[in-house]
Amino acid sequence: MSSKVRVWDLPSRIFHWLLASSVIGLVVTANVGGAAMEWHFRLGYTVLSLLLFRLVWGLVGGRWSRFSSFLYSPATLWRYMTGRGRPEHSIGHNPMGALSVYAMLVFLLLQVGAGLFSDDEISAYGPLGKFVSNETVVSATFYHTNVGKFILLALIAIHLIAIVYYVFKKKNNLVRPMLSGDKATDVLVPPSRDDGASRLLALAIYAMCASLVAAMVKLAS
Repeated sequence: MSSKVRVWDLPSRIFHWLLASSVIGLVVTANVGGAAMEWHFRLGYTVLSLLLFRLVWGLVGGRWSRFSSFLYSPATLWRYMTGRGRPEHSIGHNPMGALSVYAMLVFLLLQVGAGLFSDDEISAYGPLGKFVSNETVVSATFYHTNVGKFILLALIAIHLIAIVYYVFKKKNNLVRPMLSGDKATDVLVPPSRDDGASRLLALAIYAMCASLVAAMVKLAS
């Protein structure tokens, strides 16, 4: 008998949609350029704060948001890819989805990190560029503008294609649970904790991460 289980806690859902909207904003402001670059940097700092939060929340967050819930071995990944996945793989991030999440986190961190050291030699320059050599600034700028953004655009495209594939091919709407937090399942699994105390903890963690980023920018200015 199918029942609903809380999969994505509220902090994870807010993180997801804030990150998505911030990345869209980063793409738009980067292409507009000029005065929009001021917002590009603000959004970059926001993304960095969100990523730091996600790293911590991946250790102490809800059951299905923790990295331990979607850390799979190569053998498990292979079995899933060959149609031998376990029922619980349909609850949170399945083995393929886990690869996507880790890749997105890594390359977003690299992109934001490179942006902190970049310099377009016109008017936009990262706050940490002054602390490294010119060669490092050149390398960071090249990666940020010519490599990293295309990797991320490719990952985003794969992510969107996967969502469409699961909706139409597997009849599995991956977006709805990220909006409501709940997923209907026949598998008996523990839910993610999502109460007032855990939400306050998430708010405190994000405030700490945002404060660290703000302090870094202030010290570098």
